Amino acid sequence: MFLPASHSILTHGLRYNLQLKVKKKFLSLPNQKDYQYANELAYKLAVSELAEIDDVGQLCLKSGAQLKLVGSQEVIVLEFLNKSHQIRLPDIDVSLTDSDEPVPLRDKLLILHYLRRATGSSLTNKIITFRELPEGANYFPNFSQRVIKPLVDSFSWKPQRLLDAAFELGGYKTDYGDAAVTINAFSRLAITLVLWQGDDEFAPRGNALFSSTISDYLSTEDITVLCETITWRLVKTLREIDKSPS
Repeated sequence: MFLPASHSILTHGLRYNLQLKVKKKFLSLPNQKDYQYANELAYKLAVSELAEIDDVGQLCLKSGAQLKLVGSQEVIVLEFLNKSHQIRLPDIDVSLTDSDEPVPLRDKLLILHYLRRATGSSLTNKIITFRELPEGANYFPNFSQRVIKPLVDSFSWKPQRLLDAAFELGGYKTDYGDAAVTINAFSRLAITLVLWQGDDEFAPRGNALFSSTISDYLSTEDITVLCETITWRLVKTLREIDKSPS
């Protein structure tokens, strides 16, 4: 059963039973209200898992990242939502490449999970919906509430505005519905968001489409978090566009 939105953010793609194993020590799942602490715990686990990888070059090859030497330090560089990020080794410190702006913890988790899970499979022309992901049919009501509803509420009145907002995230127009955009969240992972405006007979609706290989890079829980992140950044971008002088 898929956890409620706040709880799934806590686990963030990790399978908890009631404990987390970190370096052979078990940590109890924190109070459900202490979301920040739980995210920090999940991040520590992700850092621990990535630090155990011996062949970082192979990890970069599979994920489409680059391994660079900056001074005497190895740095993994990859694009995430149209911004260059870097992971300094061996500390696994995630930051923006060209900015001192802090990286949100959920973004850090997505980046580390993507790197750790990447298989190197190529994007395919076979498109699937969320329901076709592992356990996606069970998770869909939660996904719909967190991703589809805010997307429809914010853009269905004028779907073309979705294109304006997506451009700021490196998105581009695709031919689905009344308006659709594809956003390359990572170099080997794309998300397509689709809107139908609706009319007197049908209510407006939306959907998310993925390459059939997406589960080679993120778990279903992480895909939900990624789509939610993209949706709310699109909403934020739209508000900033509307506030800017014409």
